[in-house]
Amino acid sequence: MSQLAAYTTSTGEALQFWVLGTVAVIGALCTVFMKKAVHSALCLAGTMIVLAVFYLTNGAYFLGIVQIVVYTGAIMMLFLFVVMLVGVTAADSLKETIKGQRWLAALCGLGFAVLLVGGIGNASLKEFNGLGQANSGGNVQGLAQLMFTKYVFAFELTGALLITAAVGAMVLTHRERTERARTQRELSEQRVREGKNVPPLPAPGVYARHNAVDVAGLLPDGTPSELTVNKTLRSRGQIRDVSSEALNDLKALEQRAEDRLERPRPEEASK
Repeated sequence: MSQLAAYTTSTGEALQFWVLGTVAVIGALCTVFMKKAVHSALCLAGTMIVLAVFYLTNGAYFLGIVQIVVYTGAIMMLFLFVVMLVGVTAADSLKETIKGQRWLAALCGLGFAVLLVGGIGNASLKEFNGLGQANSGGNVQGLAQLMFTKYVFAFELTGALLITAAVGAMVLTHRERTERARTQRELSEQRVREGKNVPPLPAPGVYARHNAVDVAGLLPDGTPSELTVNKTLRSRGQIRDVSSEALNDLKALEQRAEDRLERPRPEEASK
């Protein structure tokens, strides 16, 4: 009965494979061909979730949970947040900084293709050990036995590689300050000498209708100050202009205050 189950596939398994397999392949292709890095990361996350479903349905519960928690939930979301914070636009330079990297990448891809074809060609399609033998003592126990006995060196080497990559990323992103950071007093004295922005600027959204980071704060004369909005938002053109609405709200607020205090308006007082 177990041999028959190894060679046959139920209708539900076949339907699941063709539907989810198609979704996984489409997600992988979109990861490569999408123009925006954020969209590529989202497509890759979807493909990883489909792979996790395949692991769970085949009885590899530990790999399925690790695929969702570690890869999709931690690593991929970290990539996504970094891409969203750093930003990748069409203005980025596409000039190669390392000479010959395309030929090296093509050579590595060709070698990987040869290994993949060789592995598929030497795969056994007549005899299947199945997961019953591997999971005879439990999926987690069997996986732990392989990890800490047969493949312990490979896992230790992978861990060392990941740690080296993390340290290298921190070293590359670290920048030494070439000059001493100016204090608040020095900055304020410089503003006074230049006569620019002597009083402190309002925060984003101050005196405006919407209190958000993409809304420029209004100066005392009612004009919006673009300096109150982040430079990244200004360069992307993501600033909302609500100055006219904010001025109308301020006028209405002043009128209500004068009516409540029963004070004469400026034009009436002049008469």
